[in-house]
Amino acid sequence: MNIEKILIVGSGAREHAVCRSIIRSDKPKELFCIGSNNNPGIISLCSNFLIANINDPKVIMEFAKEMKCTLAIIGPENPLGEGVADILGDLGIGVVGPQKKLAQIETSKSFARDLLNEFEIPGSPKYETFKSMSGVEGFLDQLGDDFVVKYDGLAGGKGVKVSGEHLLSTNDALAYCQELVGAGGHFVIEEKFIGEEFSLMSFCDGNELKHMPAVQDHKRAYEGDTGPNTGGMGTYSDADHSLPFLNTDDIEQAKNINRKTAEALKSKYGEGYKGILYGGFMATSNGVKLIEYNARLGDPEAMNVLSLLETDMIDICKAIESETLDELSVKFKNKATVCKYAVPEGYPDDPIKGEAIDVSSVSDPDSLFFASVDVDNERLIEAGSRTVAVVGIADSISDAEKIAEEEISRVKGPLFHRKDIGTTKLVKQRVDHMSALR
Repeated sequence: MNIEKILIVGSGAREHAVCRSIIRSDKPKELFCIGSNNNPGIISLCSNFLIANINDPKVIMEFAKEMKCTLAIIGPENPLGEGVADILGDLGIGVVGPQKKLAQIETSKSFARDLLNEFEIPGSPKYETFKSMSGVEGFLDQLGDDFVVKYDGLAGGKGVKVSGEHLLSTNDALAYCQELVGAGGHFVIEEKFIGEEFSLMSFCDGNELKHMPAVQDHKRAYEGDTGPNTGGMGTYSDADHSLPFLNTDDIEQAKNINRKTAEALKSKYGEGYKGILYGGFMATSNGVKLIEYNARLGDPEAMNVLSLLETDMIDICKAIESETLDELSVKFKNKATVCKYAVPEGYPDDPIKGEAIDVSSVSDPDSLFFASVDVDNERLIEAGSRTVAVVGIADSISDAEKIAEEEISRVKGPLFHRKDIGTTKLVKQRVDHMSALR
């Protein structure tokens, strides 16, 4: 029987979750990983782990050839933007991750907006793209107090500034736009949606989409949704695969936008989008709107959904590769999840690095996902970004939250986490906010 030799690109908690989901498969397999830090959770599951520049397609190509890999799953966005999927595909390796031109759905904010416009896909805001300050003030005046400024490229989830939160006046907005122009960056200004955010990720084989449970992410660093934006401090999902503040129609609208976007990409380029299409949506008083697209699994969202995945992950990857996703039933447990990240003191603006952490008191090691950590003299140390995550799984969000809170509190070191994610109080605020808008 053929052994599937699977390459994982990336070494964060998302990739740890992917490795865990693959290891659960009863298919003959061998895992290999190329990453940027010594993730002990991934290392324990892999035959070979290489630390290298994951954004260099040639480095990844050589490693994949040497290990005789037959399948690759690309975790982070930067390698997709550098064409890693293209070069691996040229080697005859099945790739879960879109080609560079299709990954523009994430790597260029203006590309995503223009695509929705061109193919008349619902959910887009009023927007304009800028390369200089010409016309910026006039467009901001048109939008009034509700606007968003987005750097038109990859910024690790930190290139978006929202009026009323990060930009408290038109002058703040002009200063940020000038900063982007000064750095040679293009940017998009668009109307600000008012509502509740949620993520809906879909497995996509170029034709068929299979949707995952909806998740709500929390980008702000501190409790009560205050502080600077981060890569995501935690997430929750509900047992019915929706969210308490959403209705059935909201979920259907999000699925429809993902489906139409996949069709538009195929129509535009003549080739299908293969991988995970991740829509970041806002439920508003007049329907579901698209905030942005990502071209890969979310982090932390991957930990929520993959912890619930019942279908064999290798079967899903092979179906994406062979464009047979329509023949596969993709199932998730009907459970609620809460994921919480512990991050270094000072994160995200000035995180401490090199300090030891201790996870030995965590009672369920399977709930623990390693992220930006390294190993030094057999000690686990913080590497500067989000450090470790835990996932609680239960019949309700509140019960899952209690499990996650208890476990993340057992991680010792100079760390902090948001205690409010998934709590009854926070979820009720979301429900009340949405009820008031509708």
